[in-house]
Amino acid sequence: MWASLNLRKEANMNKQELIDAVASEAGIAKNAAAETIDAVLAAVSKTVAAGETVQLIGFGTFATGARAARTGRNPKTGEAIEIAAAKTVKFTAGKAFKDAVNQ
Repeated sequence: MWASLNLRKEANMNKQELIDAVASEAGIAKNAAAETIDAVLAAVSKTVAAGETVQLIGFGTFATGARAARTGRNPKTGEAIEIAAAKTVKFTAGKAFKDAVNQ
């Protein structure tokens, strides 16, 4: 699936580079690719923020998780501090994505 994308050689990709790659691969204008990527990211963010899971078969699953309250330390003073419980976002890579990474 992703093997056909010959993206770049640098270690990191920013949003604009992703837009360029999507526009090139799909043969669409960059502004259309940008709008599409923005819409996908907004939909995923809104759904996960509502406590639901987004599963993209082959790519991965976005979900919320819980981080328990815990005792931490102030690195400067060594004083014990309570860190409140918090929600977190989890991503689990799908099989096709894992396979593409491990090629």
